[in-house]
Amino acid sequence: MIRYVTAAKEASAETVIQKSRFISHIRPVADKAGADGFFAEVREMHKAANHNVPAFVLGEKMEHQWASDDGEPQGTSGTPMLRFFVSEGVTNVAVIVTRYFGGLKLGTGGLARAYTSAAKAALEAAGKVRIMDGVSLEIMMEYPVFERFKPFAARQGLNISDIEYGEAVRFAMVLRSEDKETALSAIRELSSNRADLLSVEDRLIALP
Repeated sequence: MIRYVTAAKEASAETVIQKSRFISHIRPVADKAGADGFFAEVREMHKAANHNVPAFVLGEKMEHQWASDDGEPQGTSGTPMLRFFVSEGVTNVAVIVTRYFGGLKLGTGGLARAYTSAAKAALEAAGKVRIMDGVSLEIMMEYPVFERFKPFAARQGLNISDIEYGEAVRFAMVLRSEDKETALSAIRELSSNRADLLSVEDRLIALP
C-alpha cells in the first residue's frame, strides 16, 4: 500500500524571470525540525538574497502545512508553493526559494506564477518516489540455488543487494509487503527448503 509520495532526493534548480534569479531548494523531510534545519542552511548560504521563501507539507495526509512570504506581498509566494505541492500530492517535503531581485517588479500574479514555477522546477530536479509498506529480508543460500534464484528475482523486479560470498551466499532484499509471500515461496521451491531466512523486518520503502 502506498503511504504517500515525496521528493526522491534533495535538489535545487534556478530560473530567471524578469531579471530576478529564483533559486529553489528542496529536501524530503520527516518533521518540522528537519524542515527548519534545512531552511536555516539555505538562509545561511544566501544571506545577501532579497527573500528566502520557505514552505513545508508534512504528514501522510498532508495535515501539517506552513509557509511564509518572507517579505514578499502577502499570499504571493509561500502559499502558491504550498498549493502546488498539495496539487501534486507530495508531502513530507520542504522547499525554500531564494530570490535575488533583478530590478523589475512582477506584480502579485507574476510573483505567484514565478514562485510556483520555482517550486515545480525543484520537484522536477528531485523527482518523486512512492513510500510504501515493505519488508527487508536477509537470506543465505548455497551457490547453485543462488544462481537459479537470480533470474527469478530479475523477472519479478526484486532487488538483491549487500551480497556476501562465503561458504554460502548471503544477501538482502527489500520488497513490497504484497510481494513477500511470492518471494518466500520461490526461495523455498528453488532451494528445496534449504535456504536460511536470517531476518525479516517490516519497514517503509521508496519506489519510483
